[in-house]
Amino acid sequence: MPAQFLLNIMIGLLWTLLMDETAFYFSTFLTGYLIGLGIIFLMHRFFGTKFYLIRVYSTLKLLLIFIRELFQSSISIMKQILSPKLDIKPGIFTYEHNMEGDYELTTLALLLTLTPGSVILEVSPDNKVFYIHAMDVEKSRESLLSSIKTFETAIMEVTRN
Repeated sequence: MPAQFLLNIMIGLLWTLLMDETAFYFSTFLTGYLIGLGIIFLMHRFFGTKFYLIRVYSTLKLLLIFIRELFQSSISIMKQILSPKLDIKPGIFTYEHNMEGDYELTTLALLLTLTPGSVILEVSPDNKVFYIHAMDVEKSRESLLSSIKTFETAIMEVTRN
């Protein structure tokens, strides 16, 4: 992916230099960048990886999924906090994930920890099981498991070819 992006920047700069203008114009560079985008799209199979804009799109999608989950869980936590009677049952449960490698594992753990109401307490020695603390296990377990599945799918889209 970085090689494709750098090559695209270089094509844009080369285009700008070959236009023989007296000053640097961003519109000329943008035209060269878009032409480079087309060239790289046609030749991306020779790089041995996916077209880099697909990975950029997947990363933006992961970010939007995280923002949506953060918003939904924050509203749920606010409802619990603002209710006159605090009726929660905190607890710990395990979850066996499908992540491969430290990068995917760390990303999933961080995204889950950043969403309110849940914390990754520990990862098993074989890196296959999360021990998750939930603020209200009875009410939020299913939504938390749904969030984990969504995060897993989005992370695998970004990291795997």
